[in-house]
Amino acid sequence: MEPLRLALWQTPHPRDSDEALQRLDATAGEAAALGAHWLITPEMFLTGYLIDPARLCALAEPADGPLLRAVRDLARRHGLGIVTGWPEASGGARPFNSAVAIDGTGAPLAVHRKIHLFGDGDAQRFMPGGAPPAWFDWRGWRLGLLICFDVEHDEPLRQLAAAGARAALVPTANMVGYDAVQQTRLPEAARRFGLAIAYANACGREGGTAYNGWSCVCTGEGEGLGMAGRGEALLAAALSAPPSTPPARTRA
Repeated sequence: MEPLRLALWQTPHPRDSDEALQRLDATAGEAAALGAHWLITPEMFLTGYLIDPARLCALAEPADGPLLRAVRDLARRHGLGIVTGWPEASGGARPFNSAVAIDGTGAPLAVHRKIHLFGDGDAQRFMPGGAPPAWFDWRGWRLGLLICFDVEHDEPLRQLAAAGARAALVPTANMVGYDAVQQTRLPEAARRFGLAIAYANACGREGGTAYNGWSCVCTGEGEGLGMAGRGEALLAAALSAPPSTPPARTRA
């Protein structure tokens, strides 16, 4: 098995979905040129995150909607797996805060709905996901999906580790004032659960909210493989192949 090559895109949220897709197209090309297998974007990248709740609800789509069909086309064209987020229509008053993993053939492998909502900003905009974390198998790697505040709770990490996942891919939008997440929580949790963590954060501002950057990758031993600064970055890192391979199976 070859190492898992990741590209974590630390970037501000777009103004709209058209801009998001244009920028995703360009960055996917850069990540593919670096030899990455997977590109991870910040949380809710495809529409913006802490935007007007009514607008966010109007932008909500199912997993087979036009927005994700466009991302599938990009993944297929660049031959690159993409993990990104969007408001997933829930059938209720508010959408889910969801992330999807689409492989380099354009096939969706898993969708995760954010379990742990953070503060009033999330509560005003989203329904919490009720299922355990999603995971999928890819070239011998079992990979899990989490979103932002999920990784600050032990239970989702414990569930992924129990399922045999070797790494958690985490789109996030962590804010200024919470640097301890990247500096302390992630390496400690990675080491405790034996689970590598790839944490792709936003940067810049979105309305009145400032994001703190510091996208990072930790091994399952808690060792850092790289950390971005505060500004825009495309952070590349390679995780070593796991010592054993769980049986092939996909769960979304």
